[in-house]
Amino acid sequence: MEAEKKLKKSVKIRLKKEELKKFKEENAGQLGPVKSSLRNVPTSPRKMRLVADMIRGQRVNYALNVLKFDTHAASGVIEKLLLTAIADWQAANEDVKIEEADLVVKEIYVDSARILKRLRPAPQGRAHRIRKRSNHVTIVVGDQSENIVTAKEKEEK
Repeated sequence: MEAEKKLKKSVKIRLKKEELKKFKEENAGQLGPVKSSLRNVPTSPRKMRLVADMIRGQRVNYALNVLKFDTHAASGVIEKLLLTAIADWQAANEDVKIEEADLVVKEIYVDSARILKRLRPAPQGRAHRIRKRSNHVTIVVGDQSENIVTAKEKEEK
């Protein structure tokens, strides 16, 4: 313990990073969900949730098709985010072919972000407040076989 106290803070940080890197290398072969997020999207959360609800729990190929042909403006943003999540999953699981993996949109949620407040002139010297909303979108993509395992575990319990 005394040896740990004598180490500089920068050395402790470097050692923690090395331990984390070793842990990632050891668990690299395991298929796991990947999380991607997009922050401060200038669309109201309510409009973004309409699109997010359409693809929640769907297979990735189906979700991409739905987003590509949807007319909402938010669907283009979520489509790009989904493609990023797929690329992140592929980078994390290099030994698995993406065609063989049955990827599913496990979670997608939209949170409110900053709100820009503006004033619009109104009659008789008044002013109305305009709220320009934005949101954060988070998407989790994983293999469908993980869902089946958890469902079997629930049945056993």
